[in-house]
Order: sequence, then C-alpha cells, then structure tokens
Amino acid sequence: MNGLNAWYKPAKFALSIGIFSLTMGWYTGYLDSYKYISIYNWSLIIFLGFELFYITLQASRSQLSHYNFSSNLYTSLTVAMAIAAIAVTLYTGYIGILFCTYRFATLPDYYVWAIRLGIFLFVIFAFEGAVMGANGSPRIGADYGKTIPFLNWSLKYGDLRIAHFIGMHALQLLPLLAVYLIKDLKMVIFTGFLYAVLALFCLVLALNGKSWPNARSFTKVGKFH
Repeated sequence: MNGLNAWYKPAKFALSIGIFSLTMGWYTGYLDSYKYISIYNWSLIIFLGFELFYITLQASRSQLSHYNFSSNLYTSLTVAMAIAAIAVTLYTGYIGILFCTYRFATLPDYYVWAIRLGIFLFVIFAFEGAVMGANGSPRIGADYGKTIPFLNWSLKYGDLRIAHFIGMHALQLLPLLAVYLIKDLKMVIFTGFLYAVLALFCLVLALNGKSWPNARSFTKVGKFH
C-alpha cells in the first residue's frame, strides 16, 4: 500500500500496543487497592485488540485502515477505531489521576512523579491523533519524498507522527531515566518539562510542513509560515 510493505503498519501497531500494554500492566500493579483496575486492563484488551485486528485485516486485504472513507462500512470502522483510541486515552488519563491521589510509601517520589508525567504526556500527545484525523493524513506539506525506513516518517515534509511518537513514549522513557539515571525529584520534573518542549517543538515543526532535516531553515525564519 502506498509503495510500502503492507505488513509494516500492523507490525508497528502490534509493537506499540504491546509495549503500552506491558507498561500500563506494570504501573497499574502499584494500584492493587483500586478494585476496578481489572476493568481498565480489559478495556485495553478489547479496544486495542479491535484496532490491531482491523489494521491487520485491512493489511491482509491490501486495503487502508486509517483515513479510509471509500465506503460507509470503512468510514464506520475508521470512526470506531477513533472511538476506541479515545476511550483508552481517557481511561489512561484517569489512571494518571489515581497516581496523583494515591500515596506510594514504598516507591521513591522521583519514580512516582516520572510515572505521573509520563502518563499525562502520553495522554496529551495521544490526542494529537485528532490533528492527523482532521488533516486526513499524518503528513503536512506533501505525501511523498524520502522517508525513514519502516517508520515511514517523512524526511522532507512535516510529519505529525514524530511528535505523536515522542510524546506518547514519555510513558516508558521518563520512569526509566528516573530509576536508572536521574534519581532526583527536581531533575525528573525538569527533564519532563524539557521532554514536553521537545515533543511540542516536533509538533510545531510538523504543522509548519517541516521535517527534522529542514529544522534549521525553520529556526532561521523565526516565525510560522
């Protein structure tokens, strides 16, 4: 599809969903006193399982899954995927709220804060998917040119998936940095701020139709255009 191996997309989604599910399974283990936590875990299985199944099915049929409005059925399934993603994101945000209200006597404060920041950055940049949906494409500027192998991110034009990826994977990266490298509450919060700035910069860059190789020309201009 679009000159790419049809199985790249389901492979990327399977990897991403797998990492996300394992991560949240780990974090929700700290909320064992919350009696409804199993509902959250089952919601991930149902909603994300549906999304991955549909993406894989469409790939096997050499059909688009996202941005496919070629029939009423495909439009309905595209909307269903969006609803599933929104439901998971909102519920994950609620888990983040629980992390803000619970007291974790046995966990270092810098680790707990890294999880909190990771969850909320995940939620914010997961909702960036709505920008891609409204745009009808993850790219801005043009839908051709050189790309990063497998990831298919544009090296010439704006690509909203870069900020989407960076922001969402704060969920894993910030806690890992906190535990194995930083180990300080103030530095964890500062690192989270810098990480958010990086993701936001990638988003603004993409909205202006620029890619990382063209970022220098963007900063020289000094304004959006």
